[in-house]
Amino acid sequence: MFAERIGDLHMLENFVGKQVVVDLCSPFVCLGRLEKFDDLFLLLRDADLHDLRDTETSRENYVAASVATGIKRNRKRVLIARREVAAVTRLEDFVDE
Repeated sequence: MFAERIGDLHMLENFVGKQVVVDLCSPFVCLGRLEKFDDLFLLLRDADLHDLRDTETSRENYVAASVATGIKRNRKRVLIARREVAAVTRLEDFVDE
């Protein structure tokens, strides 16, 4: 278990300083620049924390629009609990096909 967590932390190092999409287990998605992380939290700067219940747009369409028009920042900084994270993707790796 400990070795797996160390590997997870190492993999996230490649995302630091990059714009990322954080899909949460809840109906939220967060886009922003990953500043740092530890075993409990991700810290994103210049972030858009979006509640998908506020619109009829799907998660994929919302992210695709953000890729096309830029991240609509509504938080200077946001801490995200890693236990709530379903996936982390670099914004540049998002594919809309």
